[in-house]
Amino acid sequence: MNTKASTVQKKVCPLEKAVNTISGKWKIAIIWQINEGKKRPSEFLKGIGKVDRRVLNQQLSEMVNDGLLSKQTYNEVPPRVEYELTERGHGLVKVLWELNEWGKSLAETL
Repeated sequence: MNTKASTVQKKVCPLEKAVNTISGKWKIAIIWQINEGKKRPSEFLKGIGKVDRRVLNQQLSEMVNDGLLSKQTYNEVPPRVEYELTERGHGLVKVLWELNEWGKSLAETL
């Protein structure tokens, strides 16, 4: 039985979509690091610290799928992989910078 309610698709709140896209323990740290330029996974491991390689790779993959990062794999032995911010990722950096500034002002008042 096909009811009208079952055919209506749920609207996704843009803010919810944005928060879900950057949720993940290391995604914001990855964005801050990669804002300086292309990075290889080993560079993220050094810069972030206690992140597990498997978790890092999963988060990088999600960010590529969400259009925040691009991934370039070079045909070398051993294989070399580099990640870079996309235009969408650069847009996110601007938003995170504003959030960072807001966080500073918040920290000063608490």
